[in-house]
Amino acid sequence: MSVFNKIARYFNKFLNAGVIFVMDTVLSLLASLLALLLLGYFRGTTYTTGHFALIWILSSLAATLAAKLIFKSHQLIIRHTTFNDMIRFVIETFSKVLLMGLVIYLFKQLFSGVFFALLADFFLTIFLLLALRLLMISGYEFYKNKRKEEKNTLRVLVYRTSDKSLAAVMRLKNSKHYKILGFISSQKQTKQMILLDLPIYDYSEVEQVVQDLSIDAILFTTDRDAQYQRDRLVRFCYDHKLRPLIIPSIDEVPEDGNLKSGVRKLRIEDLLGREEIKIEMDKITATFQGKVVMVTGAAGSIGSELCRQLVNFNVSRLILFDNAETPMHNFRLEMEEKYPEQDFVPVIGDVRHQQRLDFAFRKYKPQVVFHAAAYKHVPLMEENPCEAVQVNVFGTHNVADKCIEYGVEKMVMISTDKAVNPTNIMGCTKRLAEIYIQSLGLAVESGKKVGKTTFVTTRFGNVLGSNGSVIPRFAEQIAKGGPVTVTHPEITRFFMTIPEACRLVMEAVALSTGTQIFAFDMGEQVKIDNLARHMIELAGYKPDVDIKIEYTGLRPGEKLYEEVLSNSENTIETEHKSIFIAKARKYEYEDVLPDILELEDLSVKVNIPDMVVKMKQIVPEYISNNSVFEQYDKA
Repeated sequence: MSVFNKIARYFNKFLNAGVIFVMDTVLSLLASLLALLLLGYFRGTTYTTGHFALIWILSSLAATLAAKLIFKSHQLIIRHTTFNDMIRFVIETFSKVLLMGLVIYLFKQLFSGVFFALLADFFLTIFLLLALRLLMISGYEFYKNKRKEEKNTLRVLVYRTSDKSLAAVMRLKNSKHYKILGFISSQKQTKQMILLDLPIYDYSEVEQVVQDLSIDAILFTTDRDAQYQRDRLVRFCYDHKLRPLIIPSIDEVPEDGNLKSGVRKLRIEDLLGREEIKIEMDKITATFQGKVVMVTGAAGSIGSELCRQLVNFNVSRLILFDNAETPMHNFRLEMEEKYPEQDFVPVIGDVRHQQRLDFAFRKYKPQVVFHAAAYKHVPLMEENPCEAVQVNVFGTHNVADKCIEYGVEKMVMISTDKAVNPTNIMGCTKRLAEIYIQSLGLAVESGKKVGKTTFVTTRFGNVLGSNGSVIPRFAEQIAKGGPVTVTHPEITRFFMTIPEACRLVMEAVALSTGTQIFAFDMGEQVKIDNLARHMIELAGYKPDVDIKIEYTGLRPGEKLYEEVLSNSENTIETEHKSIFIAKARKYEYEDVLPDILELEDLSVKVNIPDMVVKMKQIVPEYISNNSVFEQYDKA
């Protein structure tokens, strides 16, 4: 416990009205004694040692007690003392002196010097009582300011003694917000060690150290450390109401390098992320430098991050194509503020509208196109299958055809793990888009179709924090006090951060040598139930105690486990350890095109049964799960 906490407890416990009453009484008697000494100094010691002195002190005590019981100045809250309270002190002191004079008169001790002594007693009593209160108010203000300063300063232990940990301690040494009090070592120590004048504590001592030093937070300097200690030290933070903090990754540092104190609260993304992916900056820069690049779905989660990263590769112009007005407006403001030197053009348009796409391609002549515009929510697309076909299939068809028509060098389509053995409408539409892109690219390569565009497809799983994804939804439910809804206690998903996914997309484009489908290493599947529990704990609550978790059942088209994107059976390795080439069945363009056009026609006519049957014919591995469309599997 800190010294200020101890002071606070002392004052709250001992400085009550009774204590103030005693202190005021003692000061009042002290004032009377000083007045008596002054009288003795001017009139002789007879008055300070004889019968008069006894009457003086006793009358002071009696008068003080009587005046305080009548006016009750000791019950006033000292830190809120007002001018009216000062008047009460004066009246109370005057009453004391008046009562003393009356007692002395009754004992026939009046003489000319007594009036001087009573006047001195009056002023000395007021001075001492007010001095005490001013001293206490000043002390309280000092304490309050120090307490405020202490409250705004987190007392921190740093995990590990790595180079990054030492650098963090040096950077935070003079911080007003963080006070570093030591290191936590995961290695056993035989004796107390000191580093940078700070003690190193063994993990076994942490609970006692946290209590003795009033620790508020534990700082991790890398995602890896936080992930490694997820079920130990991070769990300790949950259980003991400590704040788990982390040094942000390089992705979060603005261009000016200013990230406030360089510390933030641990987020769920930090616990689910993986070792930072290294990319070949020179190779990627050479791919995009000086190029006009268009991004469809530019205001979305993936599209906007692609744009932010493309700026770093010196593109000559960036075309932002999206049909969402407000997100586009907000993203435009962000781009204007962060990248004032970058030439970019926001275009409101829909990939379903060929004329609008034609305008953008004809006017701005993009050399590279990233196609991220798509409908992605599985249950919603299960309920609106025709819209899924029109956007995900017809929209991709339109963009790809414009790339051929206007001589685009590369088109990059953003696909999903749900396209692998799809069980829902959304996944199947993305697979259909892949089929069209791949067949068109192979037709161009073989000379069956005139054009020069290289078509690249990238597949990855769920991205952390994307619009409408599970993490923002859980965060909103937690903020409302719950319950947090999970579809099934055993459901798992692959996750990747948005910057990580976009870096891999850029790397895949640089690696591509022709029409290829790239799959990313998504790491291990994450249990959604565990994800929800970690998020509740990070928010400072206990799962199933403070915030309930409810299981709602699998939604239409949803499956318990996603397909593994990259293994030796379905992919080929590349020079990048996290990027693989998918072994996908190849389709002939002349066979695919009539089917795609028929699908688009059925979707426009909202002929759902025939449209779904056609989808299953083109993609035979599409087997519906927990869906009304299971009936067409039998057909």
